[in-house]
Amino acid sequence: MDKIANLPNIRPAQFDRPVLDKLAPLGDLTHPPRILLLYGSLRERSFSRFLTEEAARILEQFGAEVKMFDPLALPMAGSVADDHPKVVELRALCLWSEGQVWCSPERHGTVTAVMKNQIDWIPLEQGAVRPSQGRTLAVMQVCGGSQSFNVVNTLRLLGRWMRMVTIPNQSSVPKAYQEFDEAGRMKPSAYYDRVVDVMEELYKFTLLLRGRSDYLTDRYSERSAAARQAIDRQLGKI
Repeated sequence: MDKIANLPNIRPAQFDRPVLDKLAPLGDLTHPPRILLLYGSLRERSFSRFLTEEAARILEQFGAEVKMFDPLALPMAGSVADDHPKVVELRALCLWSEGQVWCSPERHGTVTAVMKNQIDWIPLEQGAVRPSQGRTLAVMQVCGGSQSFNVVNTLRLLGRWMRMVTIPNQSSVPKAYQEFDEAGRMKPSAYYDRVVDVMEELYKFTLLLRGRSDYLTDRYSERSAAARQAIDRQLGKI
């Protein structure tokens, strides 16, 4: 087929018609879902870390394998080479993960520098691999005062930019200093119930996308660009 009727600008060889059969999961899916959790504070009594730890416990109860990245000693993005041990650790965890949780305090109406620095170190592409594309993402925030959604909205924007599948639900905990006990455990409340909701939804979405994310994130424009590059390489050999 040289052309598609009424769509002369489309390359037929790269035009893929989605069907349910193509959504069959591929690969070894016998391992527990792998979830990476990032938080945005270095304080000793960090409510974003407490909330992230609570989320990790819930995910483990669902059956996930979880890992948390400690942002302490992670240099500012661009200030050191990519082979810095903390950068290597963060990027390896991103590649390992199938889903992620991002949790930040709100500072000056947005995410903290600690949170943004971690995201800035995650490349859109690492060789032929994309460390964030196709991963599921849940976003959460803690507030020092009344409830706000500035941080979760910003994290959603960042997740979209990183080509992640951000789940619909989210958690925003106001007056966080009232919601955790001295041991850093979250107290029973409607806010706690919402955290359980968010982790449950993340776990379900991660199960749905496992073995399918490569197909779901495969794009016509990229297939077309790859085909053009292949032709150019062949012409270059003539």
